[in-house]
Amino acid sequence: MRWPLFRVAVAEQSMRPALNPGDWLIVARTRRVRAGQVVIARNPRDSTMLLVKRAARQLPDGSWWLESENKDVAAVDSRQFGPVRAADIAGRPLFRYRRGPRPQRG
Repeated sequence: MRWPLFRVAVAEQSMRPALNPGDWLIVARTRRVRAGQVVIARNPRDSTMLLVKRAARQLPDGSWWLESENKDVAAVDSRQFGPVRAADIAGRPLFRYRRGPRPQRG
């Protein structure tokens, strides 16, 4: 049996300012997605790697165009690998938390 929830760590800068490296996401396994939602998807080039992206739009064949929030970094998203099959959407974050202390400012 697979648990209906899993967690994912945000590792890169591509989803800033919405999500920061070091944030953790509690994710519900689902393929129900609406445009504009943040999703967790399998990387089409490496199915062992999960991506955290925004579902920009659904295409007529049911696949999704996924985009990064931060256009200032070289992000891995649909601009590099094209649309993502609906079957490769792993879930949607329910909430985020930060593991460990926040960095000090100053």
